[in-house]
Amino acid sequence: MPVPDFQTLMLPALRLLAVQSPRTTSEVRQFLAIEFKLGERDLAERLPSGRQTIFANRVAWAYSYLKQAAAIDSPKRGVYSITDRGRSVLAGRPDRIDIRFLSRFPEFQTFRQSSYDSATADSETAQSAVPELTPDEQIRAGYKRLRESLAIQLLDRVKSISPPGFEQLVIDVLVGLGYGGTLADAAKVVGGSGDEGIDGIIKEDRLGLDSIYVQAKRWQGTVGRPEIQRFAGALQGQRARKGIFITTSSFTVDAISYAANLQITIVLIDGRKLAELMMDAQVGVSSSTEIKILKADEDYFEALDAT
Repeated sequence: MPVPDFQTLMLPALRLLAVQSPRTTSEVRQFLAIEFKLGERDLAERLPSGRQTIFANRVAWAYSYLKQAAAIDSPKRGVYSITDRGRSVLAGRPDRIDIRFLSRFPEFQTFRQSSYDSATADSETAQSAVPELTPDEQIRAGYKRLRESLAIQLLDRVKSISPPGFEQLVIDVLVGLGYGGTLADAAKVVGGSGDEGIDGIIKEDRLGLDSIYVQAKRWQGTVGRPEIQRFAGALQGQRARKGIFITTSSFTVDAISYAANLQITIVLIDGRKLAELMMDAQVGVSSSTEIKILKADEDYFEALDAT
């Protein structure tokens, strides 16, 4: 089953400490994995950063919030114990412990008023809208929404530029992604009449060991199989083995299937993918605000404790 959200983990995690305290983080994770019948695949799923599993991250946030409400204590790193308040909470036999439940305690109210969590969900409506997300998951979700919105804006803007401008943009993106080195050395725009379906040529690497041929179409309609067939023919005429077909619209299923079964390589990039690549290559975008996310350095504090 999917990994539960961090608030769903709070009550069983607190009950575990009531049975025996203190408990190590590894003991807690093992118990909760069994409690929620999590398989190896569930436990192995990692955050986008790849630095931590989703399960470990959510367990940590569950205990972090319980600690802010003074329901548990952490006498040392990676070890947790239930407090008198925590036992009192369980004595009330709650069906669920979550942010709303913990908000009855003054310590947790103080924490919420001064935390990022309060800034992003300071209303009852906002709390109920995203109750399952940890604060760092909220940040990632917000970042994803910003990228999705920017992708729409970029694609609309790209559709309004001239065909030669679009061809140049495509080359700029490919160079920005690391193909061939500098723009002057790595790529050139062909385009125009007599281009035989080739709009640009870009070196695959800085040494120029191979070339990639590009066709860029600023279309509104869906690109079908005939267009891919013509491009494949143009590549064969150049004795080329690799090509990229980029459009501001999309491809039919037949076109995708045809490209996938060719003996030469043709990569298809639709409008949405192009917008994502523009963001990745930093083409047509500029930085507005940069936020550095900090966390407590436990190694630093452990070194202080050892002095």
